[in-house]
Amino acid sequence: RYAFPPGGGSEALLGGGACWRRGWGSAHCRAMFRFTQKKCGLSEFGGRFTLLFNAWRKHTQPTAAVLPSRSLIPVRKANFRGLSLPDNPSLRGLYSRTPKADVQVMAGEELPGVLILDVGGTHGVLENLVALLKKHFHVITLKEFRENKEEMRKKIQSVFVFENRPTIDRELLESLPNLKVIGNSGVGVDHLDLKMISNFGVKVTNTPHAVADSTADIGMALMLASARRLVEGCQIAVSPDTKYFAVNWLGVEVTKATLGIIGMGNIGYKVAQRAKAFDMRILYHNRNRRRKEEEEAVGAHYCEKMEDLLQQSDFVMLVVNLTPETHKLIGKKELGLMKPTATLINISRGAIVDQDALVEALQNKVIRAAALDVTYPEPLPRDHPFLKLNNIIITPHIGTATVQAIRMMTEEAIANILAVLNGKPIPSEVFPK
Repeated sequence: RYAFPPGGGSEALLGGGACWRRGWGSAHCRAMFRFTQKKCGLSEFGGRFTLLFNAWRKHTQPTAAVLPSRSLIPVRKANFRGLSLPDNPSLRGLYSRTPKADVQVMAGEELPGVLILDVGGTHGVLENLVALLKKHFHVITLKEFRENKEEMRKKIQSVFVFENRPTIDRELLESLPNLKVIGNSGVGVDHLDLKMISNFGVKVTNTPHAVADSTADIGMALMLASARRLVEGCQIAVSPDTKYFAVNWLGVEVTKATLGIIGMGNIGYKVAQRAKAFDMRILYHNRNRRRKEEEEAVGAHYCEKMEDLLQQSDFVMLVVNLTPETHKLIGKKELGLMKPTATLINISRGAIVDQDALVEALQNKVIRAAALDVTYPEPLPRDHPFLKLNNIIITPHIGTATVQAIRMMTEEAIANILAVLNGKPIPSEVFPK
């Protein structure tokens, strides 16, 4: 499954055990071991090769084969200089699989402790995600920690933050002397006091790669739903009072419209890729301009001033992190610059928008509509003015609420935590400003 980079620079496959498990014959497995030994010059691993092969041949896992992980790289080729590998569909993923996060624990050693809020329930970590954590950590709930602080406090080396919980405050940090890392599931870290955490010598990580596609998808969904008035349309279609469908009940086109993206990071760029398929004219404003080839790939045009983007866009989508600089980035002035036919879409954080100003703009038809996946607070008070308007769509912060996304977020968080605990480069570390 993995290749060791030998001195000669060629790649060799280490995985005869995996070959046997996936249906290869004995001859292929033995040939793979001989080939690996010869090309890598790893004769000292011969005993381990035999152990792995015999164990897999008996359909049992080896009990004491710890291979060095710091030099593992994914195999990218299916043929290795004269050794032809069988073209079996079930084997194709073997050659390009990304190595999973690993932690090396010898027999008898205890797994490092990770603190979570709870398992299941209203706010706890989903049970299937806890199962992932348990492969690498001794999972400790906040209740277990509080009931047995003296024993648990020394075991906990990391905290897994899921849906902004547990709360990371000074009291908790002071009670965990061996804490090394807080792994946040999600990209936004505005709920964490990064400076305070850093003062305790604790690192913070997030999961920017796992969230990009699902969040971009919800941005497109909100734009389409608002443009075509899907929520209103659904209510009309199912209402017991509906006798006919009015011919003058109209939405607006998304295709060939102008989309202004404020924040062109991973998620913003994913939105642009999707918008290109709708033949949209794409404008963007960002702290740093994208490379020319990246702009050309999606047909995006850079607006150095956000005001220029607001004045030209039919749809304005907010995809920025919440920082002191972006707090209430969109207020009365900015809403006044938008077209009266424009729609504001927010998939970042509720506090990016001055909500009082947005209520006024929607009531007075300063802009056509708004579509929000985020508000402040969440959920809104049941008497909030937003809830009385018919030109707004609000969803309950579901940008990453897919089966696939939350699993990938957990896997990315695990990889980050293990990198810190093993002293390896951290894939997604967040630094205090």
